[in-house]
Amino acid sequence: MILPLIALLAQAPATGQATPPANASTPTPPTSRWPTKEADFTIRNFAFRSGEKLPALKIHYTTLGSPHRDKAGRIDNAVMVLHGTGGTGKQFLSPQFADRLYGPGQPLDIRRYFIILPDNIGHGASSKPSDGLGPAFPRYTYDDMVAAQHALLTDGLGIAKMRLVMGTSMGCMHAFVWGETYPDFARALMPLACEPVEIAGLNRMWRQLAIDAIRADPAWAGGRYTTQPVQGLRAAASLLFVAGGAPLWLQAQFPTRDAAEGYARQRVAASIAGLDANDLIRALDSSRTYDPWPRLEAITAPVAWVNSADDFINPRGLDYPARAVKRMHDATFRMIPETADTRGHGTHTWAVNWTDDLTKLLARTQ
Repeated sequence: MILPLIALLAQAPATGQATPPANASTPTPPTSRWPTKEADFTIRNFAFRSGEKLPALKIHYTTLGSPHRDKAGRIDNAVMVLHGTGGTGKQFLSPQFADRLYGPGQPLDIRRYFIILPDNIGHGASSKPSDGLGPAFPRYTYDDMVAAQHALLTDGLGIAKMRLVMGTSMGCMHAFVWGETYPDFARALMPLACEPVEIAGLNRMWRQLAIDAIRADPAWAGGRYTTQPVQGLRAAASLLFVAGGAPLWLQAQFPTRDAAEGYARQRVAASIAGLDANDLIRALDSSRTYDPWPRLEAITAPVAWVNSADDFINPRGLDYPARAVKRMHDATFRMIPETADTRGHGTHTWAVNWTDDLTKLLARTQ
């Protein structure tokens, strides 16, 4: 998601117990009714594409299900789901996602699959500017985030090949980076809500305006603030709210001026209460080098790519999907029609809209 996750998850007790992943820490209580494990993986002397380094880069992750090994002892059932800007892996425990996918007989049945939900660099419980480095935290990019994911899977969890890599929004873009950078690593890719092109046009504009709004706040103090630059964060969060909005759904839910104004203000206020300015700037800026377009032919894994027609960030009028699928080895694209039930850019997290696409992808990549 573009907006930070603020939905409350059910605090029901776990109904089962999964086998801990390799190098797992003591399990923590699950954040939903699903039986989860959480752990940290530390990458020593991580080198960023910018030339900057961190002596220790921590990647936090959540898992469901258990690793299965083939006759050669290799894990063959691992699925990684990648979150968007401002999100965490735990957003994929929300009912609209998890309750459609992880249960018995569902596409990602956790009795069958080993689900890995990382917090990417700069997000959640992974290493991020607000841990202490502030503006001195490396200017990471999507390439850095994918490299860290690869290290987690290979060095941390001992996985040599993924059954599926899927992602939403920023995670969608990561799926395309995966396809080009590690073309033989995943048996299937499912990008949801993005375009495989350079972040430019209106997409780059609103991101940069949000960054500029924070930096223009006198309380920003060059990133060395003692209290959050609230005015700048409010302006940035307002842009994010509009970019992630669903016009038909919002009109149906808030048909009066007072209701609309109250909801927008409540959402922005709730959002900035959990934001750190340095974290948000780095997260929004991390897309600056993303551009898989020149090398789409390198993507050989089967791809099921899904966007939604009411997505402000990835508008339906762009012709990139029709051109891109012709350049990849085995790719399909579908545009979810706009209805009063779709959620704009956030449609990607409502699995009811694309469960059939996932089922078909898994079936054709057996």
